[in-house]
Amino acid sequence: MNRKQIAIFNLVLFSILVVGLSSSVMAQGKGHGGGVGGGRGSGSGNAGGGPPPGVGIERGIGNSSVHSDGRSDNGRDNASTKSGGRSDAGQERARMASSRLQDADNELRNHPNMAHALHMNANDLRAGYQTALLTNPNLKFGNYVSATRVSQNLRSRHPNITRAAILNGLASGRSLGQTLQDLGLSERDANDARHQADREIKEAKKK
Repeated sequence: MNRKQIAIFNLVLFSILVVGLSSSVMAQGKGHGGGVGGGRGSGSGNAGGGPPPGVGIERGIGNSSVHSDGRSDNGRDNASTKSGGRSDAGQERARMASSRLQDADNELRNHPNMAHALHMNANDLRAGYQTALLTNPNLKFGNYVSATRVSQNLRSRHPNITRAAILNGLASGRSLGQTLQDLGLSERDANDARHQADREIKEAKKK
């Protein structure tokens, strides 16, 4: 074989080698492409380069509370928390006052002469009690009536014993007798004043 033939043989052999390497590289490229590109649509997991599990609409809905620091779930509950419980306490006070006022209406309807015994009309007595409930929603109508009558009986001799002063004592948790003693009466005088008012109120209810 001469030199020219050897050169041609080497060229053919080199061409065959290049074609073989190119085919191998293309085959590998197709394999990777199927794993990356095609895996997005059919593969499970995250091998295809898609979003991680849980990402998307479902994860957004499920994590709305987390992302908002609980605001989406706790918005209404936070109204009471942010107000230090004042919202709930205010509603309870209003409910209690409404219930007490309804009891007063029943009492006045069943005993129409009671207001006259206090030298008042029913509307004024009810209005005064309604105002007192704003300060002390736990005040019973009977206690308000007693405070009114006691102050009327004692005001000429003890001008400091007013209905407002008695109601303030009741609002602080003191009883009627204790409040009268706080205002300067002896225990005996306080009991006498309380019993006198009770008798007069009972008599008025009988009429």
